[in-house]
Amino acid sequence: MSDILLLEDDLLLGETLEDLLDEEGYNVQWCKNGQEALDLSYASKFDLYVFDINVPLINGLTLLSELRNADDFTPAIYLTSHQEKEVMLEGFANGADDYLKKPFDTDELLLRIKALLRRSQGKSKVCTGTLCIDRERHMIYEDRKELVLSKKEYILLALFIDNSDKTVSKEMIIDALWSTEEGVSDGAIRVYINRLKQELSTVEIQNVRGIGYRLVS
Repeated sequence: MSDILLLEDDLLLGETLEDLLDEEGYNVQWCKNGQEALDLSYASKFDLYVFDINVPLINGLTLLSELRNADDFTPAIYLTSHQEKEVMLEGFANGADDYLKKPFDTDELLLRIKALLRRSQGKSKVCTGTLCIDRERHMIYEDRKELVLSKKEYILLALFIDNSDKTVSKEMIIDALWSTEEGVSDGAIRVYINRLKQELSTVEIQNVRGIGYRLVS
């Protein structure tokens, strides 16, 4: 049974979603404001977040950003009445995995939830060569030895593992490590690339001139 944290301040919609997810066999905890959701996320482990954006105390965008900054990479889907492209871009920049615009079809919501849970569970442990990532514990191992990484180093190396033997563009790195408001130079990217190179001994990060970098195992 998967545990879902639901953040929705509309009482009728929240009750409807709680009943729907409960009928589908999910264990649901329903919060009506962002602070309550933040407190619950620290107290319990969840398999999925389903967040509205416009909620009291802490909005859904800020909440997910705070969770990601606390190394919480639980899959998240937004339910929102926002139509502006900028809001959705901010949501994805803050770490969202999917979103649905209100009003939405509940069958579609259930399909998206199942897809996110299946994808996250299937990718919780991935190996390429001597590198293995355990997303549940937020750890990366090289030749069975845990690497001591900062948050950004972990995210960057995970990006390389997911794209093993493929070129990871500078744009992909910027999107993964920084928010849209932050100005990022090539030098900042090189700092994190060099830190990873110092940590790794059995794999190589190659520079692809003018495009990005590639992890070669």
